[in-house]
Amino acid sequence: MKLESHTIDALDLRLLAALEVDGRAPFSRIAAVLGVSDQTVARRYRKLCAEAGLRVVAVRDAQRLGQDQWTLRLRCAPDGAEPIAEALAKRPDTNWIGLASGGTEIVCMTRPRSPGDHDDLLLGKLPRTPRIVEIRAHQFLHRFFGGPTGWASKFGVLTGDEIAALRPDPVATGGPARIDPEDEPLVAALERDGRATYPELQRVTGRSESAVKRHLAGLLASGAVYIDVEYHTEIVGHHRSAALWITAEPARLQAVGEALATHDEVAYAAATAGPSNIFVTAVVRDTAHLYAYLSGTIGPLDGVRHVETTPYLRRVKQLTYPQPR
Repeated sequence: MKLESHTIDALDLRLLAALEVDGRAPFSRIAAVLGVSDQTVARRYRKLCAEAGLRVVAVRDAQRLGQDQWTLRLRCAPDGAEPIAEALAKRPDTNWIGLASGGTEIVCMTRPRSPGDHDDLLLGKLPRTPRIVEIRAHQFLHRFFGGPTGWASKFGVLTGDEIAALRPDPVATGGPARIDPEDEPLVAALERDGRATYPELQRVTGRSESAVKRHLAGLLASGAVYIDVEYHTEIVGHHRSAALWITAEPARLQAVGEALATHDEVAYAAATAGPSNIFVTAVVRDTAHLYAYLSGTIGPLDGVRHVETTPYLRRVKQLTYPQPR
């Protein structure tokens, strides 16, 4: 992937990629892999937090937990989209919100933890919200790319040996992915700060440090929770993003999704129910790059019947809210 940035350098990119491999890796281990000092890694990390909106947080994996996940398209009156998007961003069951179509449409990813949460939002609050003209709901059926696999993995700045050295040691899960009620305080603390120290997690949960380590290792190994990294893609020279609503031939749905997952521009791709059957978040350098991607890469892709492109005006929420400025 070609990356152009006047804000960060090659070491910053390698640090971002390392954090996507293991967001909780000690600075000492990251430093050893990257060939720099612990102090350099700590200083670069603080700089990225201040200048690039870097945050490391835990995310509940709805797909692994067997929970529904939806993308909502909300068409709004021109003066209504921004306040509605800001209100949605404050909800704990939303995890990506963007203003699109010149500010008249909201694209919102939701992760309702129970049917009641889903009904409250989709059947209760949204239909009664003034200034919403149309609601389209697309349920995610299968993830092709994204979630635990971050976009920085496509930078190509780490070698296979470096990635292997950064990965945490495997842990036997001992059961299916789930979050028990007694683990909720632990998960909630990590949703605020994925790099919270074990003593900090011990204070929050009231458990011993060894118990915290054991339960966290189990949650991560089972896939119930993963540690994700958010940052402004503008820092790597990618100033534009868009939602792509792709209709693929049913017999080619899996093949198209797998092909999209390999594209450098694709930060997220999933099969969905609805008028289109694949949803993609594309991140590009500029409008010309978006056109080149649509016409030169997706256009010739075997099995693609139709593509609707919704450029984002700005992100309102990525994983956390408010977005760091």
